[in-house]
Amino acid sequence: MIIDAHQHFWKLKRGDYPWPNETVADIFRDFEPADLAPLLAAAGVDRTVLVQATDTVAETEFLLQIASEVDWVAGVVGWVDLAVPDAPKVIDRLQQNSTLKGLRPMLQNIEETGWILSDTVAPALSHMADLGLCFDALIQPRHLEPISQIARLHPSLPIVIDHIAKPKMGGARTPDTEWMQGMRRLAELPNVHCKLSGLVTEIGPAWTMSDLAPFAAHVLQFFGPDKTLFGSDWPVVNLASTYTDWRGTVDTLLSKVSAVDRAKIMGGNAQAFYGLKGPRKD
Repeated sequence: MIIDAHQHFWKLKRGDYPWPNETVADIFRDFEPADLAPLLAAAGVDRTVLVQATDTVAETEFLLQIASEVDWVAGVVGWVDLAVPDAPKVIDRLQQNSTLKGLRPMLQNIEETGWILSDTVAPALSHMADLGLCFDALIQPRHLEPISQIARLHPSLPIVIDHIAKPKMGGARTPDTEWMQGMRRLAELPNVHCKLSGLVTEIGPAWTMSDLAPFAAHVLQFFGPDKTLFGSDWPVVNLASTYTDWRGTVDTLLSKVSAVDRAKIMGGNAQAFYGLKGPRKD
């Protein structure tokens, strides 16, 4: 089974999306299940993990409703303000829907790099760990050390790094030492995983395979076949590629990986990490 561990939907008229906006005209429109379904079929992808795109509980509820109606959406990664005192209660309410598998604070948009380490956030992180919820880390290289600390402080909290932490890529850049060392340290922690997603949009439409290959190789070297997850980041991927082309690109990046390990990266790891159940039987 192939599972896309990272995709989005949005309906702009809901009114709580500061992004996407006019600066990304190609994706500044609604994206719904009917748009993705034929792409999944063409790419041989069986199920997906639907990830939040804005920082409201209302959007999480919107995504959970979609998951209840669309069989191939296997789980939802939502959003809660982890710093407010009643965060555990909000999490409890949302988790009454069993398709909620994780939460994602949008750390890349928070100016304070160490926000996630604040005392006000700790109770919510502990509660997530107690409930078996996962933590999606939408981060930049500046966050690698704080996330390492979080992983050590909450060893039972499953953490996955989105979009390989968004290092500087393209223009014949090679992986810099800070990113490599930070990712290596994270990979050494048993509760930290990484999504092979978002690479092309960090570069733009002019990306080449040679731009991607060294970064993907380091992710595979550090995290290995048991802690790397395939994700499309659709529809954001449309800014630099297409769903079909990214799916083929991942196949090329994994061409030297064994069939057994490729199956883990392309679906088995997502299923285990998020605790995804099989499709509903009518």
